[in-house]
Amino acid sequence: MKPRAVLKTVAITLLVLTVLVAAAITFGGPRPIATMASVSDPFRQVDFSGVPPVQRYTAADGASLAYRRYAPAAGAERGSVVLVHGSSGSSNSMHPMARAFAGAGYVAYALDIRGHGDSGRKGQIAYVGQLEDDMAAFVKAVAPKQPSSLVGFSSGGGFTLRVAGGPRQDLFQSYLLLSPYLAHDAPTARSDSGGWVSVGIPRFVGISLLNRVGVHGFNDLPVIAFAVNEKSRAVLTPEYSYALMVNFAPHRDYVADIKGARHPCALIAGDADEIFRAEQFEPVVRAQGKDWPVTLLPGVGHIPLSLDGAALGKAVEAVGKLQAKGAA
Repeated sequence: MKPRAVLKTVAITLLVLTVLVAAAITFGGPRPIATMASVSDPFRQVDFSGVPPVQRYTAADGASLAYRRYAPAAGAERGSVVLVHGSSGSSNSMHPMARAFAGAGYVAYALDIRGHGDSGRKGQIAYVGQLEDDMAAFVKAVAPKQPSSLVGFSSGGGFTLRVAGGPRQDLFQSYLLLSPYLAHDAPTARSDSGGWVSVGIPRFVGISLLNRVGVHGFNDLPVIAFAVNEKSRAVLTPEYSYALMVNFAPHRDYVADIKGARHPCALIAGDADEIFRAEQFEPVVRAQGKDWPVTLLPGVGHIPLSLDGAALGKAVEAVGKLQAKGAA
């Protein structure tokens, strides 16, 4: 083939690819999704009285980000826990868990992760990696009492794994993953997370391709929507940008995060989890050569793992063991 013909073929191919990517990004966003009652209904029984006021710390970019501090039971201070809520949530959703830890003698901090609650613009962050920068800024500003554990639920559990296996893992002495999101293609995944999410796959793929060649200008577009009801949209975060979706999760190679974690870790899930395949958590962990304690609680669904009294007791017990192991 002559050089001119080759150049013409390449040009046509690039034009077609450009048009396809542009169409995917423009029209391939998340579709509307029906409310998932098993996520929203359990919170109707929660007593939110006594939620501490929002406090603030300054992030690396100067943003004022929110958290709530729960003081430990008098005379029983043991250490601290930093709690990371699940997808769409905020520090409020961790209120029962924070109270359980504070009642057991821990200083408990419930964060509004940037893009949620009172931390920044809902559903948005500036770049992938900003959430780790925020966590480092929180630890530097607040100095949680040692030993300190990072405890994350659902997507927050996935982000906790991201920190535990990443370059910032020395921020905490131990990590507890509560039914963590791993990846859409992990053995633990259910289709559309059991009905909780709608992912704009064409848009996600298109933006991912652009990111590979250094183009990040579309990372603020929404790529995932959550099954929240209309009334809750004012309080929760109904959708995430590409940057937030990618950052509020393990690294794409979640296996590398598991393998790379050097500090004590544990995992708890309910065997009635309707969002993830809980029975697959232990095989995934063991396949990476990790002896982390993996506990499945009988009859416990996804959201009740963060609300049920017995489940919260197991989380408190697990942190006690992790911190004791870290101090040994």
